[in-house]
Amino acid sequence: MPASPRVPLGNRLPEFPWDTLAPAKEKAAQFDGGLVDLSIGTPVDAIAPGIQLELSNAAAAPGYPPTQGIPGLREAAVDWLARRHNVPGMEPEYLFPVVGTKEAVALLPLMLGLGAQHTVVIPEVAYPTYEVAALTAGCRVIRADSLTQLGPATPALLFLNTPSNPTGKVLGLEHLKKVVSWAQQRGVIVCSDECYIGLGWSDTNPPISILDPRVNGGDLTGLLALHSLSKSSNLASYRFGFFAGDPALIAELGLARKHLGFMVPGPVQRAAIAALCDDEQEQLQQLRYSRRRLALFKALIAAGFDIDDSEAGLYLWATRGEDCQETVAWFAERGILVAPGSFYGPKGKRHVRIALSATDEDIAAAVERILT
Repeated sequence: MPASPRVPLGNRLPEFPWDTLAPAKEKAAQFDGGLVDLSIGTPVDAIAPGIQLELSNAAAAPGYPPTQGIPGLREAAVDWLARRHNVPGMEPEYLFPVVGTKEAVALLPLMLGLGAQHTVVIPEVAYPTYEVAALTAGCRVIRADSLTQLGPATPALLFLNTPSNPTGKVLGLEHLKKVVSWAQQRGVIVCSDECYIGLGWSDTNPPISILDPRVNGGDLTGLLALHSLSKSSNLASYRFGFFAGDPALIAELGLARKHLGFMVPGPVQRAAIAALCDDEQEQLQQLRYSRRRLALFKALIAAGFDIDDSEAGLYLWATRGEDCQETVAWFAERGILVAPGSFYGPKGKRHVRIALSATDEDIAAAVERILT
């Protein structure tokens, strides 16, 4: 009997969103003074010298690094969670390092053994990799921001993203408590992507981890949080992050990652320890983004935009009340590239995402062009 036809993975996935921005990028690049790219959240600022030194000092190590982390790595992450994000009482075995959190998101349904018979819930306006993760595993996808939208459906996995990429929305304590209670009663795994948790801009609604005991009452069953140093410490090129949460799930994921050989390079692990132990460099980077955010926020308001959510993270979620492609064209005429909200789901079609991750000089140029 002949084998079933092979369906290439690429045929199951949507077009890569940023490839569709090529015409707008080309138009923006023709502006006198050149392109200011505010479409992606890639860091541009220098990595703290102490972190670079640790990377360099460990560069001579010839052997394979341990998949579960070199001595001191998980302990440093445990201390960081307690010190910076009100997550006390964690143990090293409650964490596992990953080769950047994007791959961790993309492979999570597969590594949890999910497939065509399972449903994955993602936010209505969401980082595209959540949908890609579900489709890669062959799962059904539901976009929902409230539990009432799910009706009788009981998903296997629910992705949260707080603070949100792209909107900068922060899910408050009561919302998180309700989600956790609902999920634990039904055996639903909750993965909270918290990669922007260190970049909060609101004193009245600061980002909260799903691992915070105020949220879960000390019960981590079914809960996973994803953390990254890419944004808070400018380590996107190092590809380091970690899962934390339910020790049973961490053990399950850890075993899969050992079999598949997903090892964070040893020198990167050394650098990550340095970053996790250095609050000052993280606070300095937050200050840089705060200044850029204020400058862009004021300029956009003066130019007639509304800024929605944007309570945390690296982006402003802006609208002029028109289709996002028209807004992208408006910016391109001024030599600025932004991301259309439609990249993140149908609910984003009247917004654009504007990144703060550009140099001070480029932010100043963007402000001038917006106001002209």
